Amino acid sequence: MRARSTVLSACLLLTVAVLAAQPGAAALTAADADRFAVTLNRLVQGAPIAGQAHTPVSTTVTEQEVNAFLRLRGQALLPTGVVEPYVRALGAGRLQGWATVDLDAVRQSKERGWLDPLRMLRGRLPVTAVGVLHAQGGSARFDLESASVSGIPIPKSMLQELVTYYTRGDTYPQGVSLDTPVPLPAGIREITVHSGRAVIVQ
Repeated sequence: MRARSTVLSACLLLTVAVLAAQPGAAALTAADADRFAVTLNRLVQGAPIAGQAHTPVSTTVTEQEVNAFLRLRGQALLPTGVVEPYVRALGAGRLQGWATVDLDAVRQSKERGWLDPLRMLRGRLPVTAVGVLHAQGGSARFDLESASVSGIPIPKSMLQELVTYYTRGDTYPQGVSLDTPVPLPAGIREITVHSGRAVIVQ
């Protein structure tokens, strides 16, 4: 479970870990979730062993399978305060994600001045992020194009604070920086995002 959680967490980080429900999204089924769970297990078990020869293997995952797993099987692996995730693979490396995020937890995590915009955000609100995933050579970086809360555009610095808060842990004590590449888990070397799907090379 720990290795599985590590892989899922990395995948979430690469999509900014700030995703949410899209109205009108296709129905998500248990069969789709189960297919991704099998794929996830295969990725974990197929991690190359250091010092041993390894032939690269490509695995395709669909947007539908990932979203079904996140909604129906993955909630326990998501950060507390992030619910109803949905991610779209737009193609040419671009990803778009939504999530309902507990902004009270972030706001109350430190003292804030009167001009701090997070001082005004309260409750659980939908957060959206769009950007390009660059995942090669065993590491990945997400180049943010835009972000919003309840449809209102927010600066990168505000999104960074949300990401920092929700990605802090043993692996990243200070949280994840949007500008810093993160290592891909399980020996994954490359992820290519196409329309509705992604190809993982391990």
